[in-house]
Amino acid sequence: MTLQTTERPALRLLVRVVCTLACTVISLAILPLPAMAQPVGTPIIIGQSYQLPSTTMGAARTINVWLPPGYEKGSQRYPVLYLLDGGVDQDFHHISALAQLGTVVGTTRDVIVVGIETVDRRNELAFPVAADAKLKADYPTAGQSERFRRFIASEVKSWVEKSYRTSGENALIGESLAGLFVIETMLRAPSLFDTWIAISPSLWWDNEALVKAAPALLPKAHGRLWLSVANEQGMGVAPFAALLKDKAPAALKWTYLPRPEETHATIYHGAALAAIRQLYPQPSQ
Repeated sequence: MTLQTTERPALRLLVRVVCTLACTVISLAILPLPAMAQPVGTPIIIGQSYQLPSTTMGAARTINVWLPPGYEKGSQRYPVLYLLDGGVDQDFHHISALAQLGTVVGTTRDVIVVGIETVDRRNELAFPVAADAKLKADYPTAGQSERFRRFIASEVKSWVEKSYRTSGENALIGESLAGLFVIETMLRAPSLFDTWIAISPSLWWDNEALVKAAPALLPKAHGRLWLSVANEQGMGVAPFAALLKDKAPAALKWTYLPRPEETHATIYHGAALAAIRQLYPQPSQ
């Protein structure tokens, strides 16, 4: 009995010590950790963005420019790749990245990329609707591609040529509605550019009106055309390619490379890379 009476207080003390230690450990575990110090970053500069005043468009428009590495230190002149839908939240980053990749690994010539941002794509990139009443009703602002073409010709190109060392080689690239604009420009304003890159162009627009008008316009086309389409029906590209095969003038050097493994959503990046590699190879290639 004496042994039990002596040991019980010691046991109770041990239990209290253990409980206290356990509570302390749990409290420490749930305390918020001190915030980790964030490293100091610096901006990554990919290009320059400009607000170009435009009397043609009635407002300043965004133009984004990517220059090849070494541009500032040299005197070389460069071809210009004019990119439709060229906003920073449109296609500017991934197309300028292709130009940068070609420069870094030496697979393509250096080019200047000029991204022309669009605001209302159907208004700026599509021609007026005449045959499809539903299309006209659905998109009442559509059909001012001629005005946008004047903006590019008289304001964008002149500003670029005054501001940068250009070589006089000018290409126009676009996908979907922008591809429609590329083909229309090639047919209706063939002297504006010398190279045309149209990827999955929306030649279905207004019941394929541009394809139907092409036989009369095609004889004046010249330069280089690079054309592709994804695995999609009703785009109007196949009949246009057939027309090229039958009626393309000798002054127009054209390439048609369908990409049936791609969709309308996935074709652009890979097709643009293939086009740039073919059209702007290094001189030794």
